[in-house]
Amino acid sequence: MLKSIGKFIIALNGNLNKSQIAAGVAWGVLLGLVPMSNPFGIVLFIFSFFFTHNHGGKILGMAIVKILSMLILPALDVLGWQILHIEALQPLFTTMYNMPFVPFTKFNNTLVMGGLTAGIVLWLPVFFLFMTLIPLYRNHIAPKIRDSKLVKKLTKSPILGFIDKMFTN
Repeated sequence: MLKSIGKFIIALNGNLNKSQIAAGVAWGVLLGLVPMSNPFGIVLFIFSFFFTHNHGGKILGMAIVKILSMLILPALDVLGWQILHIEALQPLFTTMYNMPFVPFTKFNNTLVMGGLTAGIVLWLPVFFLFMTLIPLYRNHIAPKIRDSKLVKKLTKSPILGFIDKMFTN
């Protein structure tokens, strides 16, 4: 976890494309909302590796959403219940349930369906939010952190000299 956070900080302060960082955080939110205790969450996690994005941002996004999950689980449960009870989608859900292996995804679980729906709906807003926040961070916040007295003292320390490398472009 700490290594992922370190990679995310290096990516934020480095020359990594901001769209890759934003996509990583958006993937993290999607994966954080889908329960990982079923095969669908695991398959979705593996599927995410086929796309170009910052994996440190993905792990950090997942961790933050999982920490906050106790607050959002009731809303995801209600959302999933609402979607699973849409009359027009009942034939689709019945067909999916009768397919081989698809029932193992537990798509008919309210938390899985609610998390998947919320993650898909939030993917683009999170992506564009971070596309906006990353330049603000790089142009305004990172230089202030880099020039702070605390960081300068820490970078002079031989033990914590790696922090200097993390905050330099």
